[in-house]
Amino acid sequence: MDNNALNVLGRRAGFNSALRHFKRVNQFAEQVNRGANLADMLNQALEDGQIERFQLSLALNALLVDKFGYVTRTHNLRSTVENVDKIVERVNAWNALQIVVAYHHPQAGLFVINPKDPASWEQALPLLKEELLVVYVGGVRPGVDEKTLQQAGDDLISLLHGRNVKDKKGYSVEGAAPAPYVRPAAPLEPEPSAETGVGAGPGAPAAAAAPAEAPSKRRRITPRYSVVVTNELFHNGNVEAWKRIIDSYKAKHPNLDVLIWYENERINDINSLFKWGKVKHGTPIMVSVVGDDIKDVAKLQRYLYEGASPRFEVFLRGGVDRVLDLF
Repeated sequence: MDNNALNVLGRRAGFNSALRHFKRVNQFAEQVNRGANLADMLNQALEDGQIERFQLSLALNALLVDKFGYVTRTHNLRSTVENVDKIVERVNAWNALQIVVAYHHPQAGLFVINPKDPASWEQALPLLKEELLVVYVGGVRPGVDEKTLQQAGDDLISLLHGRNVKDKKGYSVEGAAPAPYVRPAAPLEPEPSAETGVGAGPGAPAAAAAPAEAPSKRRRITPRYSVVVTNELFHNGNVEAWKRIIDSYKAKHPNLDVLIWYENERINDINSLFKWGKVKHGTPIMVSVVGDDIKDVAKLQRYLYEGASPRFEVFLRGGVDRVLDLF
């Protein structure tokens, strides 16, 4: 064992952080034992500020792999997935199985998805081509054999790519499916105090007043919005205009990111739109925003539309390093 592995526990903040994580994971384990889907609990805890995003992968591995022995299937998507309606309908019939999908988005980070719940997919869609997907499959009750779990993981990946699959005998059982996870009215356990690392009792000092509303920790992605090029060609001037518009947006909203697609391919360098020489008048470029508390998307669309038009020069005024005050 690495002698430095436990150094984080040598300080009060590190010890309390680890203790909170262990307690929360144990609470999740109790719910999974009762038939709940771990993705539902993780997403709710993330939105309520009870856990941080970096804890998602730790909880998935500790519970689904080590404790409950779920089968895993890893896969790099061969195409972008934008609609999951048919997948939700099919997987909801697999009431003998509990499935969690972990999708690794290059900008937004890790998303955990309950594939039986349409709302759980919405936070992550579209799933991008070549990005990593991990499918965790377990039985709602003991007794589902490993071969069935492995086949279900493979079948879910096939469904994501639009292929037809046949439901296997072990995917469903007669009787009602387990009740869905219900959001608790209050935190499951008292949080450790900063001083002692345990829940504050009646004699504990009063804590500082909490803010009226904690910011959401759930990152989401907007739909893709079309920005049609109205200049005769999306040339270098349009590219520079878009760069300055996006820099202005990110300066105003540093926790948000702007994603760009052309012909269903993710564009990491806007310059490539000009270098390709393909983007002509009437061609759509797709744009979406990712992050927490997404704002000013309609205004961003309007500015990008102007930046893709013959009026792009208005965004090129001022010093080269000057960030425009657009938002």
